[in-house]
Amino acid sequence: MNKTTGAARNHPSSPEQRAAVRAVLDARSQQAGALLPILHDIQDQLGYIPADVVVDIAEALNVSRAEVHGVITYYHHFRSEPARGAVVQVCRAEACQSCGSEALWEHASKKAAGQNVTLEPVYCLGLCATAPAVQIQDKFHARVTPTKFDRLLAQLKEAA
Repeated sequence: MNKTTGAARNHPSSPEQRAAVRAVLDARSQQAGALLPILHDIQDQLGYIPADVVVDIAEALNVSRAEVHGVITYYHHFRSEPARGAVVQVCRAEACQSCGSEALWEHASKKAAGQNVTLEPVYCLGLCATAPAVQIQDKFHARVTPTKFDRLLAQLKEAA
């Protein structure tokens, strides 16, 4: 997923989503350093940060739209468009790399293509002692091999 494309413009926020964003802004905009907590709250509630709410966030915090957009695109956690199906994150941090996550990422990229999943890199799931690690939705998986990944993806497909 390329977060810097205009693809997010195809997903304008609904009135309900805008109301949720407004509630987050009302609750947090006066806090010091509120931008990241606001973005996390919006991402947690909506699953992504709609491009058309960037201006609302910028105005509420008295910062530029470029600053808000820059933070959204800098951090891998934030997405500018809805996830496609289940979110599958493969750790690509150093501990996982030393245990084979690069090969796992390549395998996962091929296997996830055409599936109803959003494959994302993540830079530390906190499972360094049991690398390589994967998170599927809210569940963590340790010592993931390509074979184990295939099994997890099949289970995900069956559950859907």
